[in-house]
Amino acid sequence: MTRGGSVVVRRSLGRRLKQLRISSGKTWRDVHEAHVASRAKLDRIENGRTRVSVGDVRALCFLYDIDDDVVEQLVEQAINTGGPAWWEEYGDALPSWFAMYVELESAASTLATWQPSLVPGLLQTPAYQRAVFETYPELDAAYVERQIKLRTERQRAVLDRDDPLRLTAIIGAEVLAREVGGAGVLAEQRQHLLQMSTRDHVTVLVLPWSAGAHPAMKGQFNVLGFDSEADPDVVYQESDGGGRYVEQSATVERFRGMFGALRKMSLPIEEHTQ
Repeated sequence: MTRGGSVVVRRSLGRRLKQLRISSGKTWRDVHEAHVASRAKLDRIENGRTRVSVGDVRALCFLYDIDDDVVEQLVEQAINTGGPAWWEEYGDALPSWFAMYVELESAASTLATWQPSLVPGLLQTPAYQRAVFETYPELDAAYVERQIKLRTERQRAVLDRDDPLRLTAIIGAEVLAREVGGAGVLAEQRQHLLQMSTRDHVTVLVLPWSAGAHPAMKGQFNVLGFDSEADPDVVYQESDGGGRYVEQSATVERFRGMFGALRKMSLPIEEHTQ
């Protein structure tokens, strides 16, 4: 498997269109009043959170009075944002707010994740996943199995591809103590974490209870990194109500600093489980 790139192209196109709008002196209100796009749609386009049609590109460029050569370059980018992706077949089990994360994850080169109370999704066994999903009584058995299949495909897509995602996961000591699914399921999950940590591109660390207070006590977060300097890193935070994405460089650096502090306080899983 190879790394997906449509989301990277989409984010690049969005930033370029935003730069052109600002340079032209146009505001979101101008775009709205020209009946080209609503404020919400323009925000999604400029932040790379939706596929951009060729028609949208041409309409925006006409409004911004952009040279034809530049327009054709942007049209080519728009065409490249619309390719099929493996996760599209899971639309029934993939909320729109999380589909964006799956796309980003598929294109990222690095992922730093802090999970205080749950095994990160990329490292969960099917039995552990099932036990987590079954805590939600509103989910029927068929939907749970669909979710497990989706998560298994996610794991393969980024960790088994030719150029695998470099994953650094820090988990709280609670994760290895809480018997999610029972003692047998937890034992299998621990062994899986140990096996995954032997891969060159996977690092699993544990923040011990003895670490005491730490800078990330407010909850989990992921930091996704990309090879190109033109493609900014992203912080992702999830709750039951949806996902939050942040690209502002100062905020991303703050989370990277938090993760670095956690890393210094943590132990390799091999040492923690001895």
